[in-house]
Amino acid sequence: MFTVQLDTTQDITAQDQCSVVLRYVTDTVHERLVAVVRCSSSTGEAFVQLLSDVLDGLNLDKSLCIGNATDGAANMQGRYRGFSSLLSSQSPHHVHVWCYSHVLNLVLSDTTEIVIESGSLFHLLNDIAVFIRESHQRMNVWEKESHSSRHKRIGPIGETRWWAKHDALKKVFGSFGKPQDCLYIDVLCTLSAIQDQTTVKSNVRSKARGYKDGLLRHETILTAQLFLRIFEKTTPLSKYLQTGGMDILSAHRMVMSTHEALQEMGRDFQTVKDATESFVKWANDKLEEQDEEMGMEVEVSLPQRRPKTKKSMPGEMAQDETSNDPSKTYEVKVHNQIMDTVIEAMQRRFLDNGNLYADLSILDPRNFPDIKTSGLPESALKDLSRSLIKFNNSATISNLQSELESLASQWDMLKRPPLDEYTSRTVEEGPGGDPEMEIVSKACASCKNCPLCCYQILLRFNLLTDAYPLLSLSYKYLLTLSVTQVACERSFSTLKFIKSRLRSSLSAGKLEAFMLMSTEKDILMPHSF
Repeated sequence: MFTVQLDTTQDITAQDQCSVVLRYVTDTVHERLVAVVRCSSSTGEAFVQLLSDVLDGLNLDKSLCIGNATDGAANMQGRYRGFSSLLSSQSPHHVHVWCYSHVLNLVLSDTTEIVIESGSLFHLLNDIAVFIRESHQRMNVWEKESHSSRHKRIGPIGETRWWAKHDALKKVFGSFGKPQDCLYIDVLCTLSAIQDQTTVKSNVRSKARGYKDGLLRHETILTAQLFLRIFEKTTPLSKYLQTGGMDILSAHRMVMSTHEALQEMGRDFQTVKDATESFVKWANDKLEEQDEEMGMEVEVSLPQRRPKTKKSMPGEMAQDETSNDPSKTYEVKVHNQIMDTVIEAMQRRFLDNGNLYADLSILDPRNFPDIKTSGLPESALKDLSRSLIKFNNSATISNLQSELESLASQWDMLKRPPLDEYTSRTVEEGPGGDPEMEIVSKACASCKNCPLCCYQILLRFNLLTDAYPLLSLSYKYLLTLSVTQVACERSFSTLKFIKSRLRSSLSAGKLEAFMLMSTEKDILMPHSF
C-alpha cells in the first residue's frame, strides 16, 4: 500500500523532468524519491505510462496505489483525460488529493486579486523592491538611509515562493499592530532621497515620488494591516503543510482550525482600524524625528470623496442611498469582500473527500473516550470501508466498527509503558535482609495520543495480524494517504544544485542516480563505510 506524489519542472536545459515520490508505512511513515525521469510529453496519458514504467521497474503493483497528490493543473486532475482519472481506472478506489499547499496558495492568490486595493498594495511593494534593486546607485542610497541591522534587502514578490507576499509585507509594515521592526520609514527616506537627486533622470525621480505617495496613503496602511492579520492565521498553516512526515488528520484539522479563526474575525473591522491608527501614529512620530525638510506625513484617515448625485426623474423608483462615510465604504467594499473571499475559497477548495476524512478522524485516539462512552454512529466508517474492501473482503462497516470499539475500550491499558520502560530503585532492607525494590514509571517518550503512536503500540504488542487486522489496514491507509506534494518540490530544489550550468550535459541515468543519492542520504550513509 502506497501513495504517489508526482510533479514536473523544467530545468536549465529546457527539458521537462518528472519527479516521482512514494509514501508508505512500515513502523514509521516514509516518503522516498524513487525516480527523476525525463518526460517528452505532459499529457495525462503520458504521465500514467511514465508512472507505470517506474512502478514496473520497482516490481510494485499499481493496484496497491491508494491515492496520489498533485497540483491543480488540467493534465493532473482533468475529469476525462487527466492523470488522476486515468490512474483511477487501474486502481478503482484510488483517492486523488489536490495538494494542500497549492490549494492554500490559490486561496491567497484569489484573495489578493479580488479588489483593486489589495492588488495595488502588492504591486506597489513589488515595484518598489525592483525599483531599488535594479540600480547600484539606488542601492547605495538604500544602504545609506537604512537603519536596520537585520533586514538589508527588500525582496520582490516571486510567484513560486508561497510565503513571498507575507515576507514582503512583513518586512515593510512589520507584524499586525506591531510596526517597531519594520522598514517602512527606511523605504520612505530612500524614495525621498532618490526623488531629491538632481543628477538622475526625471522619470526615475517621478517613479520615486509616485511610490512614496502610495506608501503615505491611509488606504495602503489599512489594506496592509488587513492582510497582515490574515497572514497571521494562514502562514503557520502554509509552513506546516510544507514539512515532511505530517499526517492527513493533523493537516485537515489545522485547515479547519484556520478556517474557523478567519470566520471569527470576518466582520471585525474595528480591530484592523485600531491597528492602522496605531501604525499611523508611530510612523508620523518617526517621520517627525527625521529631517524636517522632508515634509512627509502619513494620511491619518481615508480622504472624503464628493458624493455623486443623480437627478431623479418623475415616477422613477427610489434607489438605495450610498454612504458618505469613507471608512464605512471601505469596510463594505474592501474589508468584507476580502474576508468573505478567503473564507469561501478555503471552504470550497478544501471540501474534497470530506466524508473519508471524517471516517479517518474517528481513528484518532483522542476520540476513543467518546467512542467508549457513546459508541459509533451507524454511518461511521462507511467511506473507509469502501476504500479498504478491495484489500480485505472482511473490511465491512460492522467489522470495522466492532474492532474500533474494542480497541477504544482497551486503549487506556494498552498505551501504558511496558516493563522494559520501568526502572527500579533500592529503598531499604526488608525483613529477610534483602533490599526491597520499588517500581518507578518513566515519562512516556511518545505522545501516545496520535494515529502513528496507536499503530506503533499495536505493532509492538503484535496485535495487528490477529486481534485487530482490519484496524491495522485502516491505520496503514490513514498514515499512507498523502496531502501534499512538497517532497517533489523539495527534490526540484535539489535538482538545481546537481544539474547546474557547469553540469548541464548529465545523462538522464546519471542525473537520477545523483538525485537519489542526494535526497536519500539516510539510506546511503550507513552503507558507505
